Amino acid sequence: MVKKRRAFYSFHYKPDNWRASQVRNIGVVEGNSPVTDNDWEQIVRGGDAAIKEWIDGQMKYRSCTVVLVGSETANRKWINYEIKRSWENGMGIVGIRIHGLLDANGNTSRWGNNPFDYLKRGNQNLSAIVKCYDPKGANSKDRYDWIAKNLSNAIEEAIKIRNQY
Repeated sequence: MVKKRRAFYSFHYKPDNWRASQVRNIGVVEGNSPVTDNDWEQIVRGGDAAIKEWIDGQMKYRSCTVVLVGSETANRKWINYEIKRSWENGMGIVGIRIHGLLDANGNTSRWGNNPFDYLKRGNQNLSAIVKCYDPKGANSKDRYDWIAKNLSNAIEEAIKIRNQY
């Protein structure tokens, strides 16, 4: 049996919080604690230094960052920071597309760009190293089931890939 890893979840809060909660509640991975709207607003009021401090604190003792990729995730300031810090900290990194999961209103969203295309390791895009999965399935339930079945293996693979660099 694969050991339960502790992961940091990276996602664009406003459009994808509901979808991210679904993935976090699968339970195959121990994740960072969800932050409420009020808590996040307080952190943001502290400026960039406070946001960096909060992110860095949430990443402690994590072995992998799971980037939950929605329609607006790619090339966002704090998503990029989280990916860069994860790499610097020697953590595995994996992307899981969540656009096909339903939100609180029962809607899916459009497919978004790969966030690893916007970051480089040397002169190659990080997307040449880091995998970004598009869960298979005809509907939200099928895609959720795919994530539940494959998330822990994707994390183990991401850690193995990162250990090669």
